[in-house]
Amino acid sequence: MEKIWLKSYAPGVPAEVALKKLTLQQALSQTASRFPENPAAYFQGKVVKYKELDDMVSRFASALSGLGVKPGDKVALLMPNLVQTIVATYGILRLGAVAVPNNPLYTDRELEHQLNDSGSKTLICLDILVPRMIKLRQKTGIKDIISCHIRDYLPLPLKLLFPFVKKSMHLKTPAEKDVYEFTDLLKSNDPISRNYESRMEDTAVIIYTGGTTGVSKGVAQTQGNLSANCQQLRAWSPDFIDGKEVVLGCLPFFHSYGLTAVMNLAIFYGWCQVVIAKPEAKVILDAVDKAGVTFIPAVPTLFNAMINFPQIKKYKLSSVRGCFSAAAPLAMETIRGFKDLTGILISEAYGLTETGPCTHAIPIGGKEKPGCIGLPIPSTEAKLVAIDDYEKEITTVGDPGELCVKGPQVMKEYINRPDETAAVLKDGWLLTGDVATVDEEGYFTIVDRKKDMIISGGFNIYPREVDEVLFSHPKIREACAIGVPDSYSGEKVKAFVVLKEGQTATAEEILTYCRERLVKYKLPKQIEFIDDLPKSAVGKILRKELRRIDLAGKNQ
Repeated sequence: MEKIWLKSYAPGVPAEVALKKLTLQQALSQTASRFPENPAAYFQGKVVKYKELDDMVSRFASALSGLGVKPGDKVALLMPNLVQTIVATYGILRLGAVAVPNNPLYTDRELEHQLNDSGSKTLICLDILVPRMIKLRQKTGIKDIISCHIRDYLPLPLKLLFPFVKKSMHLKTPAEKDVYEFTDLLKSNDPISRNYESRMEDTAVIIYTGGTTGVSKGVAQTQGNLSANCQQLRAWSPDFIDGKEVVLGCLPFFHSYGLTAVMNLAIFYGWCQVVIAKPEAKVILDAVDKAGVTFIPAVPTLFNAMINFPQIKKYKLSSVRGCFSAAAPLAMETIRGFKDLTGILISEAYGLTETGPCTHAIPIGGKEKPGCIGLPIPSTEAKLVAIDDYEKEITTVGDPGELCVKGPQVMKEYINRPDETAAVLKDGWLLTGDVATVDEEGYFTIVDRKKDMIISGGFNIYPREVDEVLFSHPKIREACAIGVPDSYSGEKVKAFVVLKEGQTATAEEILTYCRERLVKYKLPKQIEFIDDLPKSAVGKILRKELRRIDLAGKNQ
């Protein structure tokens, strides 16, 4: 496809980026040298400077080495956004090991699969989860567990109050073999002497994404993938200034969007990241007001929460100069509401875990076209192909086709899954599974999903995984989950259930069963009992028909 989008770029944005061969750990060293006194992280009023962060990262790398972690080893993280999450991630990389972030809300069943699939031997974990993980490690290859406390990097008054205001939280690490305190390891280890000299093609991070088979896949992102995406995003925002910006860290760092658009981008360019462990409207608005946030990467749910917060007018938002929204469709009402408050147009962006994640965005300072995903960012190619034939390219403006992307941010592979890797990577092109159109100015719009993925609050939910849990219920004969529109989260999960003959059950009974087996955001929000599921001639369940049934029910 001709790069018709280049004519729509904002002033100062290049078509190609002269990418530096700069690994993530080298980026931190470089930034700590350029901006040693600059704030690297701001957490509940506590400031960590870049020279301090660099020292902590080196000490943690040394501690991991002392535990036997070697270059190439996998180290898992089970953490919300904390100062320790940043230190641990870059400590792992400085040692040449591979960081494997996991969602701390996941169930033991989900975590067991991911820990075993990645081959992780060490786990860095929030204190409240340590007792569970001590039990779970018997079923995995995990040997060492490192416990982190939220209180460790709070300012002194909050640190003193914390045990009293959070009485219900587990605060004491069990005295078990091979269980360590994060802060003890930092205190007892001297800084490692130098960065491990990773190659750009070395795997840096494995991030898990859902799969249509119901089993999450580990996406191997290389040093080059993640470094390139940071440099591409920086080129997309030429008005931002190195060492000056303050980025809001409300996106989870275990998600590729939060990892790149907050943690890595800030470290590459000397920005301060405002670390938010639990993203809620009041906490976010307080942070924007007090820390003078200039850049907000978020998801539609969080932007909605901000503009609908009752006391929104008491907060100063004048510092904000740019916003990205991705991971779910952004409603026009949200775009208008945020612009009315701040004067800022939210730049809708697009990407996948497999692409580091960003491939497209509305140009900051360019032509506004709300409702689309924007233009391919610098050094990124895009094309549309026939949905059932990769070899047939769609060249007519406005005609839909499967979106394929190519660029230095495209993943290395799905670990342990050569067949699934080959199915989506074709000659360097990634088949996204999303159906899109492109207009005469090069703006792309997602019109449908080839896959049946549900996107709720920015999280990807693959219905097959929900289906399998429902199928395992002793009273259920068949079940099928679909995504239905939801004004708050974009989509929510609805399950159609067929009971076995002679059985009776309530919706609450089914939901209780699911709660024990699925993370909260994957839970069905609605259960509808049905006599039979619609099927094709070969017996395939027709999710599209279920969506029609759901819509018909709403219109009655």
